[in-house]
Amino acid sequence: MGSPLVLLDVDGVLNPFERPHRGYRRHRCSPNGVTFRLWLNAAHGPALLELAEAAGAELAWASYWCDNANEWISPRVGLPRLPFVPIPRFPGIEEGRTLGAWKARHVAAWAERRPFVWFEDEPDATECIAAEEGVADHLLVAVDPLLGLTDDDLERGAAWLRALAD
Repeated sequence: MGSPLVLLDVDGVLNPFERPHRGYRRHRCSPNGVTFRLWLNAAHGPALLELAEAAGAELAWASYWCDNANEWISPRVGLPRLPFVPIPRFPGIEEGRTLGAWKARHVAAWAERRPFVWFEDEPDATECIAAEEGVADHLLVAVDPLLGLTDDDLERGAAWLRALAD
């Protein structure tokens, strides 16, 4: 078992879907030439770095943003360049396949049996990641996509990581 991972989604987690509470700022970004408006909270970066450091964990992106998160998200929330799970674009609706299952497949393979906390908003991701072959101990913190990442979400991840170390 390697060191644990702290995996981050962007949309719905660091970028809430509704106008967020205090501490967020509006940003424009243009990955792949398409302009997006994001709500980001600069306090998230230091909190996530502290969480990872306290647990001896590695932070990584687990988002369709892939490496674009390093250019457009990291500097706005105070994170360094992070490794990322290479998640290809969802190929479309197929029988029995959901967005959560698609992401879970790639996350499980990339984690290579390392334990992880995944901050994710896909409603079916928990059951999908658990169904993946050889997935290590993990906690999927189901972030409310309308609120984005909260202190309670971070504490749930921190508590799980502390228990993992015991």
